[in-house]
Amino acid sequence: MLSCRHLIGRFLRLKYPQVWLRDNCQCTECFHAATRARKSNWERGPLHVGAQRVSYDEQCQQLQVHWQDEHKSVYELQWLRERDFGDAARQKYLDEVYRPPVQLWGKTQFEEVRREFLYQNVLDRDDVLKAWLEALAVQGFALLKDAPDDENVARRLAERIGYINAPPTVNVFEVKSKPNAGNYAYLMVPLPLHTDMPYYEYKAGINILHTLVQSESAGGANTLVDGFHVAAEMRRLYPQEFEVLRSVPVNWYDIGHDGDQARPFHSLWRAPVVCLDVDGQVVRINQNTTKRDSRFTVPIEQAVAWYEAYDRFLRLAHDEIVEFKTRPGDVFVFNNLRMLHGRTAYEDSPQNKRHLVGAYVDWDIIYSKLRTLRFPQAHK
Repeated sequence: MLSCRHLIGRFLRLKYPQVWLRDNCQCTECFHAATRARKSNWERGPLHVGAQRVSYDEQCQQLQVHWQDEHKSVYELQWLRERDFGDAARQKYLDEVYRPPVQLWGKTQFEEVRREFLYQNVLDRDDVLKAWLEALAVQGFALLKDAPDDENVARRLAERIGYINAPPTVNVFEVKSKPNAGNYAYLMVPLPLHTDMPYYEYKAGINILHTLVQSESAGGANTLVDGFHVAAEMRRLYPQEFEVLRSVPVNWYDIGHDGDQARPFHSLWRAPVVCLDVDGQVVRINQNTTKRDSRFTVPIEQAVAWYEAYDRFLRLAHDEIVEFKTRPGDVFVFNNLRMLHGRTAYEDSPQNKRHLVGAYVDWDIIYSKLRTLRFPQAHK
């Protein structure tokens, strides 16, 4: 362990493992600056090479390390500060650079967390694009207003971020009632709370839904619930049932052809309802009653416990449902890993057929775009 406390100043204490400093030497022999890439020099054995002499150049604000194998490394103070191993510095990086912390919300906070933006401003202004993407990352949804009557709106928004996530059966997709529908979403019956594509290992990150024609019937309203909030309530109030939803894998599937008999598909993925990351935070909700396979490949005792926990989860979710109805020109965008969404039943008429056009974008692409907007100098 190398402490820079006495070298750099009385009020600044920075600690780094010596092996990390050697692994991250910034000299031209060890680091390729143009590609921001560490060169492959691990065979030199940094794990067993210690520092022989350490000094600090106050004028240049550089830490200089002379190693036992006669190699020399120089580190800028600002560079070291940005990579401090202290708790505060690590959390700052995770919150500001890695991913913004989410804001959980329940039914009573919906209007408080609701964010609206003008469609054209998102296309024309980087500051508005940044605010929109931050809303999707933090609150989990946003509404764009005044989009034109154009079936390419969803595509333009996806391409403004990066590029479209195109599942095997779709690129840009339509949501409207269809005869002999191959997807439950294309019926006029109520669409229960769900997330799209739980049957994919890498399911779509956000869903962009542009309303071209809205139903003039009493129905056709969007329903929405913060799935992360529901999971947090499960963990707080019913920890044993939360653990069941976190650990028991469910078979999610999708079989069909979506109108093209020559291009059938058979998608299948096993995953729990609640998925956690390495830090124990909820990062994905899988829920879609219409896409849950009747084959439940777990022991019987796990299946019984799972149904009880699943019932609890859905009851909590239904208590948190908010309902709103988009208008033509509205674009409803939401985090498909987080938001449970649905739709109330509606009735088409010969003169009025509800019609939405959508597209998907991956979160990897969204976070990448957000970082370039937040830290433009880092990419020059």
